[in-house]
Amino acid sequence: MGGRYAANTGRAPRSESASRELQNRARIADLAARFIVEHGLADWSLAKRKAARQLMLAQSCALPGDDEIETALIAHQALFGGEAHAASLRRQRTEALRWMRDLASFEPVLTGGVAAGWAGEHSDIRLELVADDAKAVELALINRGVAYRAARESPHATAELHVDAPAGVLRLIVRTTAMARQRPRRDRQGREEPRRLDSDAVAELLKA
Repeated sequence: MGGRYAANTGRAPRSESASRELQNRARIADLAARFIVEHGLADWSLAKRKAARQLMLAQSCALPGDDEIETALIAHQALFGGEAHAASLRRQRTEALRWMRDLASFEPVLTGGVAAGWAGEHSDIRLELVADDAKAVELALINRGVAYRAARESPHATAELHVDAPAGVLRLIVRTTAMARQRPRRDRQGREEPRRLDSDAVAELLKA
């Protein structure tokens, strides 16, 4: 037949296949966002896999990136969050500011969903601290009579401490001065770093 007609292989054209993949990624992201917000599922990789299974997609299907999950989370809260989400976020940011002022000597920065605004009521409050000796942070908590537990070791931090706070679990990510200085400003895809707020910025958000 010459080169005019493609052989009938039973496969969808490439454009149709790519379109279906994008649709599936969006469906997975939307459902994963619901799991994260409504059920407090903190492991985004697990949320993606669980969403793909519930949608009865093949195990080999392409999963959305974390940036797609974050976009879906923002959209979910905009559609369904309402006043309850606004009140919950305000409580979390108020809690964060209290701890940031209490731990001011460790240069705290608020990150994650509470900083970005998509956090649900089950989301943790993530603060990044700078200390060349993580024991200094532990000692500061002990001196304040604060109970904490250490999380598993991470190559990106010298310690991660969890505190059960009134507005949710407080995650303290401790990095050395050198680690904080070397933190990349963009991810591997070239995207801007997630939102990071110092105590003044959090206070301004609460005023607004």
